[in-house]
Amino acid sequence: MEAVLQTKGLLSLPSNPNPKGFNSPSQGLRHRFKPLKPESLGGDFHAGRAEAASAADGQPLFEESESPKFMGIEIFTLKKIIPLGLMFFCILFNYTILRDTKDVLVVTAKGSSAEIIPFLKTWVNLPMAVGFMLLYTKLANVLSKQALFYTVIVPFIAFFGAFGFVLYPLSHYFHPTALADKLLAMLGPRFLGPLAIIRIWSFCLFYVMAELWGSVVISVLFWGFANQITTVEEAKRFYPLFGLGANVALIFSGRTVKYFSNLRKNLGPGVDGWAISLKAMMSIVVLMGLIICCIYWWMNNYVPLPSRSKKKKVKPSMGTMESLKFLVSSRYIRDLATLVVAYGISINLVEVTWKSKLKAQFPSPNEYSSFMGDFSTATGIATFIMMLLSQWVFDKYGWGAAAKITPTVLLLTGVGFFSLILFGDPLGPGLAKFGMTPLLAAVYVGAMQNIFSKSAKYSLFDPCKEMAYIPLDEETKVKGKAAIDVVCNPLGKSGGALIQQFMILTFGSLANSTPYLGGILLVIVLAWLAAAKSLDMQFTALRREEELETEMEQTVMKVPVVAETESGNGSPVSVSALDPTAGESPSDSSETSTPRNI
Repeated sequence: MEAVLQTKGLLSLPSNPNPKGFNSPSQGLRHRFKPLKPESLGGDFHAGRAEAASAADGQPLFEESESPKFMGIEIFTLKKIIPLGLMFFCILFNYTILRDTKDVLVVTAKGSSAEIIPFLKTWVNLPMAVGFMLLYTKLANVLSKQALFYTVIVPFIAFFGAFGFVLYPLSHYFHPTALADKLLAMLGPRFLGPLAIIRIWSFCLFYVMAELWGSVVISVLFWGFANQITTVEEAKRFYPLFGLGANVALIFSGRTVKYFSNLRKNLGPGVDGWAISLKAMMSIVVLMGLIICCIYWWMNNYVPLPSRSKKKKVKPSMGTMESLKFLVSSRYIRDLATLVVAYGISINLVEVTWKSKLKAQFPSPNEYSSFMGDFSTATGIATFIMMLLSQWVFDKYGWGAAAKITPTVLLLTGVGFFSLILFGDPLGPGLAKFGMTPLLAAVYVGAMQNIFSKSAKYSLFDPCKEMAYIPLDEETKVKGKAAIDVVCNPLGKSGGALIQQFMILTFGSLANSTPYLGGILLVIVLAWLAAAKSLDMQFTALRREEELETEMEQTVMKVPVVAETESGNGSPVSVSALDPTAGESPSDSSETSTPRNI
């Protein structure tokens, strides 16, 4: 009869041990240790003997109760995954409304155009993102995770509510329109973009806050919380599926934007339909924000969080500059930053050019906003389909292949879009047969490029990026996400905007610089693919290390007690071998002395 015993770290020895008992190899374990009396151990002793007897009969010594499941998924896991999916739904619903609204505000405003976007991303969005990252790093050192979450998300909710009901209705009182007109007359039309930032500064503030919602609330708050409470295996299985609910949100929010866009057409003369639409949409944004806070509170109070490996290196709290130096010194973080910056530059090189064509085709806010609602709905449907395929991609081809799909899709569709712009005029007669002009064809091809690129990003790129954070230690994970998602994301967009500004000043227009933009896009995507390959090797190594640590922690709790048999061979002993009273006369056991613990 063999059994495996769980040790407590204490051994009971006789107070007057017999030296011969330890020197003679012929004596068994029962002569070396004081027998343990049942009454001194209470019920635990009898329970241990019963467990050992069960093990001797072929039954497992440690029975692991199987947790209840629903549709093959543990209930414990569902309590995490379903609320996370609902949170992601609400966050993406808000982001779609904010993203479509911010473009309508700054592009169609009087005295502004699509040329404002590169200047906004470079000179306003990037500095505010850097400032937020520095503030977030400071707050992360002094606040708990829950307090940090509420401290960050509540100002967003308050601002969007205030914009719809206060800032926009009163914007004509504090927008310096006259000053902007004077400066434009002095400096010339080439400064239309920078001066528009001054002219409609409250709209630009809304634009930046909407951009930060995507970087901060989605990337830092949501994915940071998801990485905190999920394992790598759960992430591989469910992260791609988070987007299913989120892209249902894209479809519904796109319909919501289109509904309010069409509502403005039916209002009487003299009624500011856009103000009414803003109030309704910002009310929805505030309601969704409150739901996000409620879900977060419920999960922190009613869902037990998993424990991470305690053998990970715990780094001391660092200041802002020390944090930046630490992050820059990490090859892993640099590769992650390369992925994010490359995506931002690549998508921006195509997107701004497409939006300029979009305004030329749909100059009124009603038409522009309506088209953006259809665009968001189409993006949601395409991403929903990609989400269904993404889990198969992860299971069959792994993290590395999934990370390389997005840059490949963006490169191929970007080449098609730029080619149509370059060779659109010769294609005019052929396009006329289908009832399209070259401009309208460029708008549709650019929309398809954005739809496919964003669907690949949401279904593959974002899950890949978030999985890469999970094996990291807590210090790198928190500060690394803040630096990469809050700074590198707008840095990529601003980098693309700087490239476009340089091209406009050098070649006179975006159209003249299109061939060069295509070449830059090719170089950036190749660097993106190289960083994905490097990160794949590092991620795989960290995964193996984490799995090994988990295995060691699980097995170290069960240690076999090996005794020396009469023949001198070591073998696992039974409880009866450790209990000399089993099979002995009372007189034998009464001769032993009182034990002492060492």
